[in-house]
Amino acid sequence: MALNKRELFLKRRLRVRNKLRATSDGRPRLSVHRSSKNISVQLIDDAKGVTLAAASTLEKDLGVVGKNNVEAAAKVGAAIAERAKKAGVEDVVFDRGGFLFHGKIKALADAAREGGLKF
Repeated sequence: MALNKRELFLKRRLRVRNKLRATSDGRPRLSVHRSSKNISVQLIDDAKGVTLAAASTLEKDLGVVGKNNVEAAAKVGAAIAERAKKAGVEDVVFDRGGFLFHGKIKALADAAREGGLKF
């Protein structure tokens, strides 16, 4: 039963998502996606099926267009925290997807916490 990297990623993503569904208590989900060139994050209200706020390295006003490093992730985390405050959200559940919680994902989470989000 040798699994390749993609299958392991998908299993991790489903495991994380199922745990979040059980413990979310109606809080919005802070969903992170990381590609080889960019990193993006969305604040999603699953009960209504709408995105409350979003931030990405593709936005020119963040000044990190096309970068995918720890500093860019920290700027995206700070931006999503600011936008979540404007949307009136403080408590969220962090959905790291199938990504491991270190490096860029950890930097984004730490910046979001410093910006005032609680998870």
